[in-house]
Amino acid sequence: MIKKIINTDKAPAAIGPYSQAIKVNNFLFISGQIPVNPKTGEVPVSIDKQTHQVMKNIEAILIEANLNWNNVVKTTIFLQNLNNFTIVNEIYASYFSDTYPARECIQVSALPKNVLIEISVIATEL
Repeated sequence: MIKKIINTDKAPAAIGPYSQAIKVNNFLFISGQIPVNPKTGEVPVSIDKQTHQVMKNIEAILIEANLNWNNVVKTTIFLQNLNNFTIVNEIYASYFSDTYPARECIQVSALPKNVLIEISVIATEL
């Protein structure tokens, strides 16, 4: 088993005892990403801007691991309010081309830094 930590300054630094991502053999496990701008540390207010920021953070980690959205096989979306599902779903879908990964979407009572969304990802080399 080959295990490698993936880290980039183009995504927010971990705010706890975890890595941005771990690559094990051909799989990449990306920790839940929240909508923190890695350059400014700021969090956008609206759900649409927060969703785009999360997706940009995930994309930066995928790129650091030499992968892209086509390599994503599983995601988990955590929403503070499921009433935001339609907006999040439209933005989320725009980052994929033909095939979508397996996914679940869960409403939670709270997220770190009181953000509205968090997404974790599993990707694999094709």
